[in-house]
Amino acid sequence: MFKQKLSLTLIAALLFSLTLAPDAAAKTKAEKDVELSAKVKAGIAKLGVGPDTRVEVKLRDKTKLKGYVSAVNEVSFAVTDLKTGAATTVAYPDVAQVKGNNLTTGGWIAIAALGVAVTLLLVFLAHNKS
Repeated sequence: MFKQKLSLTLIAALLFSLTLAPDAAAKTKAEKDVELSAKVKAGIAKLGVGPDTRVEVKLRDKTKLKGYVSAVNEVSFAVTDLKTGAATTVAYPDVAQVKGNNLTTGGWIAIAALGVAVTLLLVFLAHNKS
């Protein structure tokens, strides 16, 4: 009797979970590609453009690009190599993965403030030691 109730409970839970999220497993490859392209586009827009915007881009054909984002438009962005200065235009759907960082002005201010604080601490400790 217990096994029967347990089995019915598990079946009910399974059916309930399938009715809540029927589209989660039903996404096509094209829908997933569109979502990934939108995420890449949003991420590149968030990073910004300029020599301070360093990125590593892995394309779907396993090609890797390193450099900075030098241009952004609706369908693509450009990655300029730091060593050669050559710009490569990359379409958003061709991207498999993007890693990037952009140290903004606020970041530089925080680093400078930390450096000043450490220096003052060292001066204070050296002055109190003597």
